[in-house]
Amino acid sequence: MAEKTLIFGKDECPYTLEARSDYSRRNIPFDYINVLKDSDSMERMLKYSGGKRKVPVIVEGEQVTIGFNGT
Repeated sequence: MAEKTLIFGKDECPYTLEARSDYSRRNIPFDYINVLKDSDSMERMLKYSGGKRKVPVIVEGEQVTIGFNGT
């Protein structure tokens, strides 16, 4: 079974909101992780993003995408 997609972001970020809406619209299961909620979430995101603090960070298996829809 494939791992669930992870979307790291911030609640108020329009690009995070758009990514979450897009994945929901396409019926792609994902877990949303708010990086402002706790430092562990931020650290986990930074490991995937190579230290970049730009959101959203979308993790699909081995593929990591920073930003969404041209951000």
